[in-house]
Amino acid sequence: MWNVNNPGTTVSTTFFLSLVFSPLELLRFATLTQPHVSTTISLLHLRLYQTLNLKPLIFPPMYQSMNLSVSSNFTHRSLLESRFPIFSTGFRKSVNLKPPRVSSGPESNDSGHETLTDKLIHLLRAVPDWADEIKERGMQQKRSLYTHEKWVEHRSSLRHVRHLLSSFSSRVILSLIPPVFFFTSVAVVIASYNSAVALDWLPGIFPILRSSSLPYQLTAPALALLLVFRTEASYSRYEEGRKAWVGIIAGTNDLARQVICSVDSSGDELIIKDLLLRYIAAFPVALKCHVIYGSDIARDLRNLIEADDLSLILQAKHRPRCVIEFISQSIQLLKLDDAKRDLLESKMLHLHEGIGVCEQLMGIPIPLSYTRLTSRFLVFWHLTLPIILWDECHWIVVPATFISAASLFCIEEVGVLIEEPFPMLALDELCDLVHSNIQEAVKSEKVIRNRIIAKIKLHEFKHSSNGRHRS
Repeated sequence: MWNVNNPGTTVSTTFFLSLVFSPLELLRFATLTQPHVSTTISLLHLRLYQTLNLKPLIFPPMYQSMNLSVSSNFTHRSLLESRFPIFSTGFRKSVNLKPPRVSSGPESNDSGHETLTDKLIHLLRAVPDWADEIKERGMQQKRSLYTHEKWVEHRSSLRHVRHLLSSFSSRVILSLIPPVFFFTSVAVVIASYNSAVALDWLPGIFPILRSSSLPYQLTAPALALLLVFRTEASYSRYEEGRKAWVGIIAGTNDLARQVICSVDSSGDELIIKDLLLRYIAAFPVALKCHVIYGSDIARDLRNLIEADDLSLILQAKHRPRCVIEFISQSIQLLKLDDAKRDLLESKMLHLHEGIGVCEQLMGIPIPLSYTRLTSRFLVFWHLTLPIILWDECHWIVVPATFISAASLFCIEEVGVLIEEPFPMLALDELCDLVHSNIQEAVKSEKVIRNRIIAKIKLHEFKHSSNGRHRS
């Protein structure tokens, strides 16, 4: 039992109690004993918190009116510091206590040098970052449309040799280096450990890591189905994106054809017609830059539309819809009857539908739980594969793990890549094809019209007014 009438006992006891109990618990305990004890406990606990620069102490309203400062009547500052060195200024300077920083950014290193942990993390991330950089560069490469010559090469009997020789430049295979290397290293570690235990190089308390292969035989079909469904879902997105762009290109060509046929090539109509065809050709380019990361829309549209129109498009938040607005306003300025104007407006429905499908594919991926489940299943599978195969394969678990990881992670990687379909499509060549088709249609319009008019005049010249031939 401690004597509350002894100040030394009170101070010592309350100091150690303040290290164990929270402030509110001490206050509840103290108020049941004597009032000056509660003041002592609160004072010491507050002083301790201030000295160690911890979170500010908040007391209930019933205790806020109490004088809990160090200059209270309970004790003097010099007496407190003499009995408890932890409260002294010299002690705080010796341990170099600093107030906690509250910052949203990363903490800066006062020494200006990387710590050992930072260097280790940087070293471990070097290979994955290198593989990701190669993969992202490959995603930004322009795809090309297939020609007859490329189809012949595609179905050639030598395609397997060609594909094998190009393995080291494949971004899919290069992206497999981090996971395959990691799981192969795990297999080497497990095989080395089991060999050391089998050769009695380790104490007898260390067991050999082995297990029955029955769980793997039961779960192997589940993993296969999971990978198949994951890849099939990604290919469905790729196919949907391809069909969306087929509709966009077809709708753009059809709209340009209707404009060429419906609008006269004279006076102000010719100026509006030329601008309208430029805007139509610019739409697929704007949509392509909208859905492909890293595209330079200013460079791609520089030769299609005028500089002032381009600046307005660049300022817009949604650039494809801004181009559609240019098309709509140009159609309204044309001197057309209502039927032709409504027909042109209806052709723009394909453009709006294309924007909706593309934005849906960009903004809504395959359910993330499905992707995470596939990844976790693969990781757990290959972490335990050397243990499962040890009894039957021994050191063969290393190449077996390598082959399994390379095969299964390759399938998963292909599914992840084609999940975003637009970098896989030859959108640049499709946009160039639309532009060249419009230019060719404009050039051939006059030639074909003049040829048809000449045929009509020739027919009228050869036949008389009563329908008889003049020969």
